[in-house]
Amino acid sequence: MLTPAPRVAPRSVEELGREEAMDLLGSVSYGRLVFTLAALPAIRPVNHVVDDGEIVIQTRRLAGISTALASATDHGLDQEPDAVVAYEADVLDPATRLGWSVVVTGVAAPVTDPARIERIADRLHPWVDSVMDTVIAIVPSIVTGVRLVAG
Repeated sequence: MLTPAPRVAPRSVEELGREEAMDLLGSVSYGRLVFTLAALPAIRPVNHVVDDGEIVIQTRRLAGISTALASATDHGLDQEPDAVVAYEADVLDPATRLGWSVVVTGVAAPVTDPARIERIADRLHPWVDSVMDTVIAIVPSIVTGVRLVAG
């Protein structure tokens, strides 16, 4: 038997502008990457930084993410670097059901510039002790966000 959800004060939804949504995204260190894997949608939690207006993640080639980003062809990530992905992050309070959510849709491509990788390395910390051999930047095309507020 399901327990009924607790009653909460009335809430309303405010649409966020692009700049505010990207600022909120930059205020957290993790989110969810949505990509295509074997022709189906897949979602993975990843850590990120916002750098020069792009969302940058670090992963392992064998983790499926970087391989899946190149799955449109059999050429590999280095030869077919662009893939359309979505990225979502939020801060939602489960008790009050207030907070915000941001969704970015854009093109993901590998970051190969050693200077950029070095510049963000101290801000991009993997969750596991493993070799993270692929850095991916998502160039936002569509940025949407909502804030759930009291009233």
